[in-house]
Amino acid sequence: MGIREEMPLLARHEGKWMGHYVWVDAQGNLVERHEARLENSFPTDGPYEYYQINTYDYDDGRHEVIHFPAKYKDKQLWFDTDRITGRAWEVDQHTMMLTWVRKDDPSGYFYEMIQLDATGNKRSRVWQWFENGICTKRTLINEERVA
Repeated sequence: MGIREEMPLLARHEGKWMGHYVWVDAQGNLVERHEARLENSFPTDGPYEYYQINTYDYDDGRHEVIHFPAKYKDKQLWFDTDRITGRAWEVDQHTMMLTWVRKDDPSGYFYEMIQLDATGNKRSRVWQWFENGICTKRTLINEERVA
């Protein structure tokens, strides 16, 4: 069996998504908001079984494209990029969890919960940012499938 069979919820995330990231501090105050486009794919050749590209556009004109290739093993995705190390797994038919550490700040770590609705066309995500064990901010994300 392969990644699509062993991680059927992840397979339902394949495609292109658009949404907004809203960053709040630990007290819930708005820190930042920006648009995002994500593309989730399952390459059939090459070293990675999963590949995600995030494109961010900020109000101040910044444009950022980040690649997140991942290996598949033991019903989990394993990330090890120039930016992060971490893993993702399915919790139930609607929920995925991720945990990762940024390589530029090893004192911090993150947990992300992703919820896919029953139609497979809307999802919500929450990142919790921890620094030295304390939650310092959250990223709230709502996305819709566009392709």
